[in-house]
Amino acid sequence: MPAIDVNDKTYETDKEGYLVNFDAWNMDIAKFIAHAEELEMTDNHWEIIKFLRAYYKQHQSTPNIRELTQAVSEELSEEKGKSPYLYDLFPSGPAEQGCKIAGLPKLFVDPNAHTVI
Repeated sequence: MPAIDVNDKTYETDKEGYLVNFDAWNMDIAKFIAHAEELEMTDNHWEIIKFLRAYYKQHQSTPNIRELTQAVSEELSEEKGKSPYLYDLFPSGPAEQGCKIAGLPKLFVDPNAHTVI
């Protein structure tokens, strides 16, 4: 299984670089992944990362973009829940890149069912 090494520790990832163990996540891992994703993390990034982790703990699921924008709008602000704001922070996709940095499992989309699982 693929892995990343951060501060002399090895963390298992899937083939796309998402952490396998949600509870193994820490800020150093997030910074490592963000650097690999070529993102300069700001307080605005960290606010969404913390939100994503709290969302996952509460719902036990990784949000798709629609769920993410709605939840951020309700919890943080309508402005921060808008897609352009979130895509400015995470250009490769807030529900993909943001979740990857936050240590959430990859969102699985079943192409046959046309629904998110």
